[in-house]
Amino acid sequence: MLCTGFKTDAHAVDVADNGNDASFMARAYEYDVILLDHALPGKNGLMVCKDIRGLGKTTPIIFISVTGDDSSKIQALDNGADDYLTKPFSLSELHARIRAITRRAPTIKNTELKVHDLTLDPHLHRAIRKGRQIRLTKKEFALLEYMIRNQGIVLSRTMIMEHVWTADSDPFSNTVEAHMRNLRKKISPTGAKHNLIVNIPGHGYIIDTPERLAVFTR
Repeated sequence: MLCTGFKTDAHAVDVADNGNDASFMARAYEYDVILLDHALPGKNGLMVCKDIRGLGKTTPIIFISVTGDDSSKIQALDNGADDYLTKPFSLSELHARIRAITRRAPTIKNTELKVHDLTLDPHLHRAIRKGRQIRLTKKEFALLEYMIRNQGIVLSRTMIMEHVWTADSDPFSNTVEAHMRNLRKKISPTGAKHNLIVNIPGHGYIIDTPERLAVFTR
């Protein structure tokens, strides 16, 4: 149910149904938020949390559990959890807690994102360039948001797959290239003076201002 709800809101979601898989995925991949159930088969949530923090990862972790006593909450928070939510809970409360916890994360930028004359509003799910609204699919929007949040950085295909798609996506498909091709056409249609996304052969894609991209297009 949680997975379906988040995917409907255009999030890329990975699900682990046991503690061993959860520990591996959380340590191997980069996530914006981790929802961690205390009662997992194999390693429990507390052990998984310790694994993540033991590796030095600072990904926000929200514990979800049927146990709501003070000692369980304190134990989870003392071992690296950032928040603790007791079941049953409403999806609206969970979404609010996620928004709050990601606002505190150092990698989260302002609500409105901008590159040159392209503006992206994740809250309103709206992309505008030179006053013209651009119609994007949910996946194209997620891809553009990830790129703008990493403006000026060459993002490899693997990095894009990990952050915009799920861990079980086929790494040999051309889905990244197809979505990137469509996205570039939409934000820089034929005749546009400046392309904001550039493909660096053998390395990946970068979004930045035309002045900074000039070094890649000479």
